[in-house]
Amino acid sequence: MEEFIPNHIAIIMDGNRRWARTRGLPEIKGHEKGSDTLEEIVELAAKMGIKTITVYALSTENIKERAKREVFGLFNLIKSSYHSKLKKMMSKGVKIEVLGELDGLPRIIKKIIDEIRKTYIKNESIQLNIALNYGGKKELVEAFKDLIKEGIDLSKLDEEDIDQKLYTKGQQDPELVIRTGGRIRLSNFLLWQTAYSELYFTKVLWPDFDEKEFRKAIKWYQTQKRNFGK
Repeated sequence: MEEFIPNHIAIIMDGNRRWARTRGLPEIKGHEKGSDTLEEIVELAAKMGIKTITVYALSTENIKERAKREVFGLFNLIKSSYHSKLKKMMSKGVKIEVLGELDGLPRIIKKIIDEIRKTYIKNESIQLNIALNYGGKKELVEAFKDLIKEGIDLSKLDEEDIDQKLYTKGQQDPELVIRTGGRIRLSNFLLWQTAYSELYFTKVLWPDFDEKEFRKAIKWYQTQKRNFGK
């Protein structure tokens, strides 16, 4: 089984709010339980030999459209998770990168991201990309703007030029995308990078996405024939 494990898995962590609502809890409690699930899945993925996990934490649309109280609560959760979870994960060999537009984030979150990027990871076991204030279309627009600013000859533009301007520069594209919560769409997540990814959708809400469900997604991936258009 291990030889067919994907190197890079992207996850749309959907269903935190619905998980809380069905239990009569404040929505932030769903996000808190979801952060516990993320810690467990990253630890499991590292043990399985997966090299990269990219998770969709907060989109540009979330920041614009959701209530200010909820967004503020999410930023506070990120702050507390940095001290309670992310530091511990990094000490265990998890390299963390944040993908997205930093300009739209509070100063304290920018400071945390800067501290994460400066942290030396000893015995790196897995990379965790956290997509924060992220939008796939925005990422592509900014990539093209950078290329034009550099004066590239657009008639000679190729895929590698674009790859080098994305947040995931230098990383392998995800072989598998998992979306929890029952929705069947990508929601503006890694639009370029997922061109040939296998897409796995489950009705299980993210806080309930445990080891059994993760292994079920991996087993499904192993049954897929990946021919890349051949």
